[in-house]
Amino acid sequence: MPSITQPAAPCHIPADTAEEILLGVDTHKDFHAAAVVNVLGAALDGRTFPTTTEGYRQLVAWAHSFGVLRRAGVECTGSYGAALARHLRAEGIEVTEVNQPDKAARRRRGKTDAVDAEAAARAVLSGRATATAKTSDGPIEGLRLLKLAKGSAIKSRTQAINQLKSVLISADAALRESLAGLSNPHLLKRCAELDDSRGDGPADTARHVLKLLADRIQHLTGEIDNLNKRIAAGVKAHFPGLLDTHGVGPDNAAALLISAGDNPDRLSSEASFAALCGTSPVEGILRQDPTTAAQPWR
Repeated sequence: MPSITQPAAPCHIPADTAEEILLGVDTHKDFHAAAVVNVLGAALDGRTFPTTTEGYRQLVAWAHSFGVLRRAGVECTGSYGAALARHLRAEGIEVTEVNQPDKAARRRRGKTDAVDAEAAARAVLSGRATATAKTSDGPIEGLRLLKLAKGSAIKSRTQAINQLKSVLISADAALRESLAGLSNPHLLKRCAELDDSRGDGPADTARHVLKLLADRIQHLTGEIDNLNKRIAAGVKAHFPGLLDTHGVGPDNAAALLISAGDNPDRLSSEASFAALCGTSPVEGILRQDPTTAAQPWR
């Protein structure tokens, strides 16, 4: 697929005679492969553009040169295609999330960026792709970032706690006995207070590592506490009614909101939200007699 480094020259098609076209984009970290098809599914052109503000501007100008652009199918709108999707929406273009082609289709047609970009456009044209992409431009995107940071901090803290206890198991008997029987908070406090200014023998190194790990755990705990406060404040500020629901705290509320996104109107019903969350009822279970629910459905 050829690349573009200069703004594409528009064809100056009169607005009253221009045909409608669809844009398909196969997204990557450093470049996006784009393809334009008409309403009959015929490919008009395909090019690659850098993932920069100027590259997005060039992509839209190039696509508009073929006709009236109202819809675009974009892969990975939650990651590599997120910035492009926001740019397209700002230009008044409806963005549809397109799943990557299945393996069978790729075996039949081959796998290239050009093919994937065309497939994305045709998926929107045929109606195979109908899911409106998340806008990711409001307070829920902020909650998603906070949850992301909190998840990694919790994982790192758990790893550090396990490492600290592993060091204790093989540590010098005197050091191990001095720290035996302590609860986690007291153990961390004692380890953080260890004198690690002695020599470089195994026992001295163990003290240094225990102090280092304890300091790390306490720092990560502070990060997690700060993130918890910010998540709670974000939910209360923008969606206070959600916290009035029995059993829903700030963390659960944030998870539900992130699933819905900043444009929940893209979900047409409660059933579509249930499907998004993976809680759709199993059809066989729905048709069971309640008195025989424990038996396999026949």
